[in-house]
Amino acid sequence: MTNFVYALIHEENGAYGISFPDFPGCVSGGKSLDEALARGAETLLFHVAGMVEDGDRLPMLRTLDQLKSDPIFKEDSEGAVVAIVPVELPGKAVRVNVSIDEHLLDAIDRAARERGQTRSAFLADAARARIRSAA
Repeated sequence: MTNFVYALIHEENGAYGISFPDFPGCVSGGKSLDEALARGAETLLFHVAGMVEDGDRLPMLRTLDQLKSDPIFKEDSEGAVVAIVPVELPGKAVRVNVSIDEHLLDAIDRAARERGQTRSAFLADAARARIRSAA
């Protein structure tokens, strides 16, 4: 599921820095606002993946109203552009039962093994790619 994370973008001497109040330490930058946003989105995905890999708990995402009531956010957001960045946060794995052609299942299993993935991970990646291409 796609969530939206608030970001703060500051400009200094023609360079842009981006940070995410709900993900302390996750920062990036760029030579333009657009580049900072694009690189920030990539950095956020990498940061979230690292948290998941390390077994860290993902933060509860705050609304803009909640952030505005945070004194640290108030201070950090002074002079900043507030932006939203879409991110797919991992959810709880749910077991499902599906029917699939046996030959297709064999091909899926071979492809997953070749990539060092489980069947579930392979199918989830394929579904995400298909959903993204349809959007």
